[in-house]
Amino acid sequence: MKRPRKSSAQPATQVLPFEIDAGGNGPLGMTPEVFLRDYWQKHPLLVRNAFPDFVSPIQPEDLAGVACEEMALSRIVMHDRAHDRWSVRTGPFDEAMFPDMPHQDWTLLVQDMDKWDVDIRELLEDFRFLPRWRIDDIMVSFAAPGGSVGAHVDQYDVFLLQAHGHRRWQIDASVAMGRPAPSLAFRPDVELKLLQSFHATHDWVLGPGDMLYLPPNVPHNGVAEDACLTFSVGMRAPAAAELLGDFVDTLAAEADESLRYHDPDLKPAKDPYEIDTDAMSRAVEALNMLRMNDPERLGDWFGRFMTIYRAAGEVMSNGEDRSRIEIEWDLQQGASLVRHPWTRVAWRKAARGATLFVSGQDHALPLADARLLANNATVDGHDYEALSETGRELLISLLAAGHYQLYLAEDED
Repeated sequence: MKRPRKSSAQPATQVLPFEIDAGGNGPLGMTPEVFLRDYWQKHPLLVRNAFPDFVSPIQPEDLAGVACEEMALSRIVMHDRAHDRWSVRTGPFDEAMFPDMPHQDWTLLVQDMDKWDVDIRELLEDFRFLPRWRIDDIMVSFAAPGGSVGAHVDQYDVFLLQAHGHRRWQIDASVAMGRPAPSLAFRPDVELKLLQSFHATHDWVLGPGDMLYLPPNVPHNGVAEDACLTFSVGMRAPAAAELLGDFVDTLAAEADESLRYHDPDLKPAKDPYEIDTDAMSRAVEALNMLRMNDPERLGDWFGRFMTIYRAAGEVMSNGEDRSRIEIEWDLQQGASLVRHPWTRVAWRKAARGATLFVSGQDHALPLADARLLANNATVDGHDYEALSETGRELLISLLAAGHYQLYLAEDED
């Protein structure tokens, strides 16, 4: 008698929850591997108590102070509910205007707050499961009661951490629920890219420490229940057109003028105005001479591009006039080199060693040096001793260019 054959059918599709409690299992409430497999760019997730007993490192008045700075990227969105009109003002703002702001229906948003505040920047350590070069910034928004920026979609992943007060979030998770995708058409009557129609499938009120993850293109609307602060950890997701445009510009700038279209095998034309198949093959050959498919060249371009894409500001030389001998002495005495918050870094393996990318520039280094400099925003004397001579020379030059600042031991007391 034959044994029954085991069924090869796959188990029923798992129904993923939209809301969980972190339960002390980190800000995701699960391992990064499970989150990336099941939720990343696929499924929204509300994590209650992602950061238990969270206390905001800044207050609303601190955010307003940054919004008054010349270099800050800030804006205020106001909503006239009676007529459903929206208006946007961009900073920098006058500090004197904030006491006279209405008591409701407005939002102040400031980009790149991780560059302005070290305590906010430290929150990024909880997102180390993501490539650091993929994280754009932490935007902080203050909203008066009723404040909102309207129903919209983002073209990138975002983690929305409630830092102070309460905000009601409504989302349309139709796609994740297997329903037809909602319309993403924009309203033509406002300068913001607000959705013409929005129908929520989920409605939550978030308190301090709760965090909502949204994949790209999930319609959502957040409205302040009371005066509140929200931290938005956003990703960098350049459009294909941006990637192509920059890559082609790079190829053209570096192209050898002697590389040209040529046709030594040309035959008499049947029609002198026809661009035939042979001509197109030669055109492809001419493009291939630029080595568009060279992995090393492509990787170097991508590293430069991603470390300068959406840069918060330009790093300038800080006028450090200490000699290398003096700097090395300072490091031995307890000083440290701290990377400029606007400096973006990444690295990749190369044919020999590695390449370190620093704000759009590439530097050949031993693999260990590239890893050390990329992963340590602060370099102390011990780290410096671990670098090769090539790594030390580069670090000193990066200090002179303003990518690092020297902090003496007495400065830290």
